[in-house]
Amino acid sequence: MDAKTNLKAKLPSRHVTEGPARAPHRSYYYAMGLTKEQIHQPFVGVASCWNEAAPCNISLMRQAQAVKKGVAAAGGTPREFCTITVTDGIAMGHGGMKASLPSREAIADSVELTMRGHAYDALVGLAGCDKSLPGMMMAMCRLNVPAIFIYGGSILPGNFRGQVVTVQDMFEAVGRHSVGTLSDEDLDEMEQVACPSAGACGAQFTANTMATVSEAIGLALPYSAGAPAPYEIRDRFCMTAGEQVMDLIKTGLRPRDIVTRKALENAAAVVSASGGSTNAALHLPAIAHECGIDFSLFDVAEVFKKTPYIADLKPGGRYVAKDMFEVGGIPLLMKTLLDHGYLHGDCMTVTGRTIAENLKSVKWNDKQDVVHPANKPITANGGVVGLKGNLAPEGAIVKVAGMAELKFKGPARCFDGEEACFDAVKNRKYKEGDVLVIRYEGPKGGPGMREMLATTAALYGQGMGGKVALITDGRFSGATRGFCIGHVGPEAAVGGPIAQVRDGDIIEIDAVNGTISVALSDAELAERKKSWKPRETEAGSGYLWKYAQQVGPAVAGAVTHPGAKAEKISYADS
Repeated sequence: MDAKTNLKAKLPSRHVTEGPARAPHRSYYYAMGLTKEQIHQPFVGVASCWNEAAPCNISLMRQAQAVKKGVAAAGGTPREFCTITVTDGIAMGHGGMKASLPSREAIADSVELTMRGHAYDALVGLAGCDKSLPGMMMAMCRLNVPAIFIYGGSILPGNFRGQVVTVQDMFEAVGRHSVGTLSDEDLDEMEQVACPSAGACGAQFTANTMATVSEAIGLALPYSAGAPAPYEIRDRFCMTAGEQVMDLIKTGLRPRDIVTRKALENAAAVVSASGGSTNAALHLPAIAHECGIDFSLFDVAEVFKKTPYIADLKPGGRYVAKDMFEVGGIPLLMKTLLDHGYLHGDCMTVTGRTIAENLKSVKWNDKQDVVHPANKPITANGGVVGLKGNLAPEGAIVKVAGMAELKFKGPARCFDGEEACFDAVKNRKYKEGDVLVIRYEGPKGGPGMREMLATTAALYGQGMGGKVALITDGRFSGATRGFCIGHVGPEAAVGGPIAQVRDGDIIEIDAVNGTISVALSDAELAERKKSWKPRETEAGSGYLWKYAQQVGPAVAGAVTHPGAKAEKISYADS
């Protein structure tokens, strides 16, 4: 028995390729053109979220071919398959957004089922949009086979009459258009130039936030998550990932060896340091759940609190992901955090080396101002803050990167659903100083925990971004800026305090001290709850109905199954 055969004898694919009983199985592989040698090599699933739904996914199939070449060059047999993506930019502002967060679970589940059903030995996963990144990383941790994550890359910034623009500017342009400060012609011109290439939204919105996480958590190769989608260097990263995953099969290094509590803290640190998306506070607990690690919104918030904000990235700052890549990439950000004690350097990565070893040769670039040294930050506290109080006993989250005022107090204006609030904003039926409360948009209540970018962008377009606050049990986009508090829990659908708030109640938000409260006593909240009744959602059947029955609270990541703690046997060991 040679080394290759001995290796195969320990891998899941032995169940479909080895021995006389598997002759029918092998006949299928011969039908697809595989040779005898290829059939008896390790099988590597190459999963991509390719589709024609949006530019974030359109380059993934091309990149998958480079991964396959790397796998084959290193003695493996690549097996390509695709899964779904729901793209937030197109789902935004209508009922389609209810499919966004549930798609994260569908991605993880479908990758798991494909890998299990065909007994693949390892996984290289390519993803390009907000929920596909965490969904793919969740699948890797759930299966616990050797795995490497690849981000499809960010879009290039647009140019509108000499001004750098992103899709964030497009959403805010809708608000400007609604108040007559942007003409039909200008809006039409801007929409044709805002997104000039393949790739995910270019600023530090959710996709680039989770791409940054992929390197910091150790599942992606250094520098691979920073290169924009059109750059040819992406194919080199993909080829290398295909080769490297074969090395991981030989060494037995698996995702749960990499994604430890310290690695999750590293991931939270880069989110805070880069002024990243509040959605990370939902996705990091979900990834942790797949590893059997308790890491809630409050744990994420603790890291946020002690990590400085150092990357001057949009939406709160001046630069986009391409700019950070070109001055040193995510390793530059991580290096200064490591040097000043904000990262755990002993965490293992898919390179087979630790974070500290990967970053050893990274030199500081003092000829740029995209990333500040961690000892000379933009602000001493992180760009994202966790909140807690009688309005949110299970916590809430707010992005403060780029904000001047970190406290807000005002009367509540309550809306049961985003559409009602957007209509009020569009028609300017609100007042400066109001706290707009959008509820029944949580994981169960939506169902699906929609993002509210259309509403917040409209406010900014009207020049009211810092003059009102928004609170929701749903989510805010990574492109959102201003006093926008999401993930309020418990959600309205289960009778949380947000369901008991009435118009005129005074709400106070303090992002300095991490509190959010409504000026009501516990007794008054309890009295109001007596008359509260659950509301039916519009999802009476189908996937959204099923999701609403299974999904847990946002504080724990809005997950839909018991996680690794309840696992009887890991797929990788089956």
